[in-house]
Amino acid sequence: MRVLVTGGSGFLGQEICRRLVARGTAVSSLGRRPSPALERLGVRHHQGDLADPAAVSRAVAGCDAVLHNAALAGVSGPLAPYWRTNVLGTRNVIDQCRAHGVGTLVHTSTASVVFRPGGLENADERCPYPDRHLAAYPRTKAHAEALVLAADSPGLATVSLRPHIIWGPGDPHFAPSLARAVRAGRLLMPGDGTNLVDTTHLHTAAHAHLLALDRLREGRPIGGRAYFITQDEPRPLRDITAHFLRAAGIRATWCAVPRPLVRAAATACESALRLTGLARTHALSRFLLAELLDPHWFSVEAARRDLGFEPPISFDAGIRALSAAG
Repeated sequence: MRVLVTGGSGFLGQEICRRLVARGTAVSSLGRRPSPALERLGVRHHQGDLADPAAVSRAVAGCDAVLHNAALAGVSGPLAPYWRTNVLGTRNVIDQCRAHGVGTLVHTSTASVVFRPGGLENADERCPYPDRHLAAYPRTKAHAEALVLAADSPGLATVSLRPHIIWGPGDPHFAPSLARAVRAGRLLMPGDGTNLVDTTHLHTAAHAHLLALDRLREGRPIGGRAYFITQDEPRPLRDITAHFLRAAGIRATWCAVPRPLVRAAATACESALRLTGLARTHALSRFLLAELLDPHWFSVEAARRDLGFEPPISFDAGIRALSAAG
């Protein structure tokens, strides 16, 4: 089987590529920059942009399946760059899968596509998209997911996976952001951190993608569906942050910042970005604030039932491995 992984040089993409190569699959990748890491794995890397139909066509040609993992992620910033990568890029992937007779498409979505102020507790796949998303990232990922699910047909079987807060060895996002937020041994955060939050270990997310690929190839009736993927161990945000910081060798005390103050700061920051036209994807925003204050955890029963999914590593085991790696 020949499989294309878009965004194969990314955090999750590389782990998916490693696992596919390990089981003897011919793997290629599409990304905007060269990737020595993929070259060492023996992955054929196509350099190009998702928004370029010709580049996507060259990468998809000759493949049996596509794992569409590439996306622009962030908690802030204007709509245009997110739309270009996440929506137009996904549309190009679907179009080229059809043009080249690719029969299987697994899409990496995010649980944030259904997130709304006030949070979600034990949400399952019946939970609808909100009428209005808090940021461009979840808005465009929801639109992209809808395109993928609507594309399911006898000629192209599609499925969308919704991992949430992916972490693990080499995490370039969540843990480093926490470390940067520590000042003089204090972690300044809104709220008291008791809100329950789901996370997804890197190995769990990659494992779910291969399960979905195999189930689609087997003809299982999962086409056109989305599935939440997590550790199924929701924990208080305060505990999660403490574990990640300790694994990085950082001791910090949670210091609650008054909610009105942080809300005002988030609103001011978003206004300033709009006025200046800066496309900062990781600035303080209402979306980030809501995720720090509200619960967001999800049921994985549908993934268990339809994909045979179980997290291959527990939260505690993942933390122990991070701590041992230093």
